[in-house]
Amino acid sequence: MMTDRDQHIMAAFDRDLEALQAHFIRLSGLAETALTDAAKALESLDLAAADRVIASDRAIDELEEFIQMEAASIIARRAPTAVDLRRLLAVMRAAHSLERVGDYAKNVAKRTRVLPQSAPVEGHAGTIRRMATLVVRMLEEASRALVQKDAALAASVRKRDLDIDQMYNTLFRSLFTYMMESPANIGPSMHLHFIAKNIERAGDHATTIAEQALYLATGELPSEPRPKAGLDI
Repeated sequence: MMTDRDQHIMAAFDRDLEALQAHFIRLSGLAETALTDAAKALESLDLAAADRVIASDRAIDELEEFIQMEAASIIARRAPTAVDLRRLLAVMRAAHSLERVGDYAKNVAKRTRVLPQSAPVEGHAGTIRRMATLVVRMLEEASRALVQKDAALAASVRKRDLDIDQMYNTLFRSLFTYMMESPANIGPSMHLHFIAKNIERAGDHATTIAEQALYLATGELPSEPRPKAGLDI
């Protein structure tokens, strides 16, 4: 029979976990906003907006570090059961993925700052923004799947990584063709390629979060490898 003390300990643990998950969702929102704003700054070549994205990375880093420390503190203080420990570790790993997404958004913004000095590459910035929009949706749904232990939503996110790969591959081929047309196109095209690669990598981290959500919901990681669409450059 559970004593009053046991019930108090469980209630305190639940509050700690809910608070940690709230911080995690906030971190996801910050990373999603950074990636969205970086893509918009690229499309409009807005240097001030790019600078704001770069500056926002500090808040993402600080919140991720706070989540890691809080999760470690909960583990040390509460000695959670195997199931609860798995949830805490999943949040810690997913928070690290979100911190990396913030880094990728910052990288996009940094590349954007040098693009106005080069010849414009028409059409590609819009494609990159559409890629970022899809990745942001994946991040939001993967984070929600983790908190809600929603295996179906997590599996759906994981499948969509293939769409991001295909968009990246199509864009790479287009940029390569553009570079072949004139040496003047090489510089800006290379910047756009690296920008697209950062967004593709952000999609990989959304997929990683989805896999953590699957593990949390089912107790097993996916047995089949991630679907990929070639051209891992």
